[in-house]
Amino acid sequence: MRMTFCGLGLVGLCLACSPTYDHKGKTPLVEVDGRFLYREDLQAVMPVGLSADDSLLFADDYVRNWAEEVLLYDKAEENIPDNAEVERLVANYRKSLILHIYQQALIHQKLSAQVTEEEVEAYYRDNLNLFKVDRPLIKGLFIKVPLKAPHLADVRRWYRSDSHEAVEHLEKYSLRNAVKYEYFYDKWVPAADVLGQLPEGGVAAETALRQKRPVELADTAFHYFLNVTDYRAVGEDEPYEMARAHARELLLNIRQVEFMRQVREDLYRRAVENDEIIYYTNTIEE
Repeated sequence: MRMTFCGLGLVGLCLACSPTYDHKGKTPLVEVDGRFLYREDLQAVMPVGLSADDSLLFADDYVRNWAEEVLLYDKAEENIPDNAEVERLVANYRKSLILHIYQQALIHQKLSAQVTEEEVEAYYRDNLNLFKVDRPLIKGLFIKVPLKAPHLADVRRWYRSDSHEAVEHLEKYSLRNAVKYEYFYDKWVPAADVLGQLPEGGVAAETALRQKRPVELADTAFHYFLNVTDYRAVGEDEPYEMARAHARELLLNIRQVEFMRQVREDLYRRAVENDEIIYYTNTIEE
């Protein structure tokens, strides 16, 4: 039989008959063999925005699962034949957790999380083998206009140039006439993102992209104009502006590893100097 959240108030009344516990200001909801689930703990995991009915359902399920887990844990603890192995695993986990927390605190306190742009760029240049393009990239401009859009001759002239004047003309023109206008002369974008906007058969335009030739296509409703000023094929060096975040992360990781290696070596050296490490060489048989 499932206990509804409404019935939890009765549980609270029943607790008055149980032995006195120090609940440290919390409100007990359920007790199983001296273990308590508190109202504050339930409220902490309650999803925000639930309706009243959904809140009751969530609370009912959470309480039931909590009680079942306590009971299952008790049964498991009774039947585990080798608690020493569990204690060993717990001790190893605790040791690893303490080391990790301490190392992260040291890194945060002693090692600056900031590296200069010059250092990141130098690392990128020195390790270009780590930064390769995994999909074609392009820089350019794309504009899509209706078949009967005005001044198409001007559009054909403007889109082929990346000059400030030509771009300004296209931007003004696109406000009234373009269905789609994308300016990316100043950033790299995946070629597939642009090719996917071309009409059927537009994939053939990829050859023109590699050669950085202007592309003009049309279907029954629109004209498509694409000008590419730069292209990077798969396997070529990844542009720095795209590799920058990854390069910075790798450089920081290297510094963190080197920092912790130095910390360990310093601790060991001081321990040796202070005769804190004793080697019993006679216990090792040749």
